[in-house]
This record gives sequence, structure tokens and C-alpha cells, in this order.
Amino acid sequence: MNKYTASFLFLMVLVISACSRKTTPTVDTREPEELLAIQEIDFDYFQGRARMILKDASKERDVKAVIRVRRDSVIWMNFTVVGVQGGRALINQDSITIINNVDKEYYVFDFKELSKRYNFEVNYNVIQSALLGNLLMPRKNSDDVDLKELTFLLKQNSGTVDVLNYISATTQKIQKVELRENDTHNSMSINYGNFQPVGEKLFPYTGTISLLYKSPSGLINTTVTFEYNKAEVGDKELKFPFNIPKKYVGR
Repeated sequence: MNKYTASFLFLMVLVISACSRKTTPTVDTREPEELLAIQEIDFDYFQGRARMILKDASKERDVKAVIRVRRDSVIWMNFTVVGVQGGRALINQDSITIINNVDKEYYVFDFKELSKRYNFEVNYNVIQSALLGNLLMPRKNSDDVDLKELTFLLKQNSGTVDVLNYISATTQKIQKVELRENDTHNSMSINYGNFQPVGEKLFPYTGTISLLYKSPSGLINTTVTFEYNKAEVGDKELKFPFNIPKKYVGR
């Protein structure tokens, strides 16, 4: 350490000491659950552009996505692969519909079917929250909250699934979510990063979703990585064009 660095540190100690003599330190005696106030994205309409990498045991796909959301109503995605429109997805309160323009196919998934497959309630609100970095489940009085150093751990439960939320004590933003199913040991984790202002709140511009579950064909390990280059919220109405061509085959 050179003399200039040492002098600077000594000066900082003096400043902090002087300030501490002028004020009486107070101790926050509130419980962790009272200190936790998770900051969630609030919006009427959300739109963004992102790069997504979907990887499983057989292949890896790199796509660009345009994403639009009308709060608590509809999620719309348009995908392109190397400049070619690859497909669209429409998620509403009842189901998920995906159009594959490359193979001229479409798929419809019912939330009850998905919930049964993963042994966890999958619904529109869960998908919307995961997309925006909000809580997957509403907080309840029975939830446990621990504070360790600079991270809150919010422990929740849905049937046989344990949900662990790791929240920054500084920004009050969710940094990581883990879901573990006790009977099948299926699991999912979501990691958020690169938080930047969107509207009046911080938004995760990067994230990784990892899914590990058992299926009749064996153990499935799927990873989705996303990176936004644009994200904004507002009250201007957005359009959600979506139609299935007659020649496309349902799968």
C-alpha cells in the first residue's frame, strides 16, 4: 500500500468516526419478514427484444425474440432464426399455443397438463412472473424469511414443491429462484442478473432457466438463457397478431 492510499484510508476512518460521534446509532429491531419488501415490475404493457439460447441433450437453438405482454392477460412472442421467422407463441389465462413455421406445425398446451407433468402449478401468472423477475407465488403469512448477510431467503411451499427465493437486501430484487419437488426430485432454477431501470423499477436484462425432470424417456435437462437488448413498460396499447395457417398440422 503506498502512502497516498494509506492517507486516503486514514482520512475515511476519520470522517466515519466523526460522523458516528455526532449521531446515535440505531438498531433496526424489526423481524426479517418486516424488512423484506420485494421490488416487482409494475406495468400495463411490457415489450422487449431478447436473444435466447435453448439447449437440451440433443441440440442447441439460438433465436431472437420480440416479446409483448398485456398485464395479467396475454404474452406474445415472435421468434426468428438466422433472419428467418421461426414461429410465434401466444400465452393466455387458459393455455399456451406455439406455431412452428419451419416445420409448419403448431402445439397447444393446457396448463393442467403442464402442472401434472411438473407436479407444480403452472399457470399464466407463474410464466408472467418468471419472465419479469417477479415472485412466482404470492407471499403468505406462513412463509419463512431469513436474512443472511446481504441476502433474504424467502421460503415458500406449494403442495410437495419447495420454493426458495433469494432476494438482494440492497435492491430488494429477486436474484435466484429454486423449485424442488420432494416426491420426484424434479427441479427448476432461475438466475437473474444485469439489473437495469425499466420504468421506476429494476429489471433483469439477463437470466438462465434450468429445468431438470424425469419423463418416460428418461431424465430431461433443459436450459434457456436470455439476454435483453431492449425492455420498456408503458400504457400504450400493443398489438398481438396471431393466427394458425390452415395447412399447419397440430401436434
